[in-house]
Amino acid sequence: MQDLGKRSAHSWATSACQNEQPHVKNEILARLPREDLAALRRYLEPIVLKGRMVLQEPRKQLDHIHFVESGLISLRIVAPGSILETAVIGHRGAVGAPLLAIGNLSAHQSVVLVPGSAHRIPVDDLRIVMKTHPKIRETLFHYIQALTMHCAQTALCGVRHDREKRLATWLCLASDALDANVLPVTHDYLSCVLGLRRAGVTEALNRFEEQGMIRKMRGVLQIDGRKSLEQMVCCCYKLISSGYAHTASQPDFIDY
Repeated sequence: MQDLGKRSAHSWATSACQNEQPHVKNEILARLPREDLAALRRYLEPIVLKGRMVLQEPRKQLDHIHFVESGLISLRIVAPGSILETAVIGHRGAVGAPLLAIGNLSAHQSVVLVPGSAHRIPVDDLRIVMKTHPKIRETLFHYIQALTMHCAQTALCGVRHDREKRLATWLCLASDALDANVLPVTHDYLSCVLGLRRAGVTEALNRFEEQGMIRKMRGVLQIDGRKSLEQMVCCCYKLISSGYAHTASQPDFIDY
């Protein structure tokens, strides 16, 4: 892993010397000016995100922030015998970022749902870099606002909207975060994280399939009719998506 990190740092250094923007897949890192990304590169370590890997645990200190390059992370609230997902994080996000504003103790659990890759950085090192590079702080805090809206809207959705709308919204948000139309999820998983009866999930997904919106395969859901599926979502999908879109539009600088 150390050798991999050294190769990555060397590659970025070479790109910087050639006056080229180092290629990154994470949207937060990709939006940073070259000099700010260069300031981070000495601390970033590439890692593989394996299925079911736990990146943060509730009520425990977080050591690293993970900038996701690929894969899908489930952000959830856990209690004895129950789980409730509050957001999904993919290539446009960073696991643990909200703790930069509120401290190092997490209220959530973050688990890798779809394997992928990320760059991680120690929390203390990131805080030091943020002090001298305000654009990094600005970009991260705008993302934190979008993720906070995502979590809050998910909570509202869970008590206000019907089963089919919630399922359609989750499928579209997960597809956006993963940047793919094939989602390796089961009926049991959707029932668990959305707090729905499994029979009800199966019934709703069967209707989606009959209408040509999805195709069910063993352990996988494939979205075939994205436009039709979007017509099924609740208002939460647009609100959550617009939050991330606003973050990506490079808003004017705000001094936090």
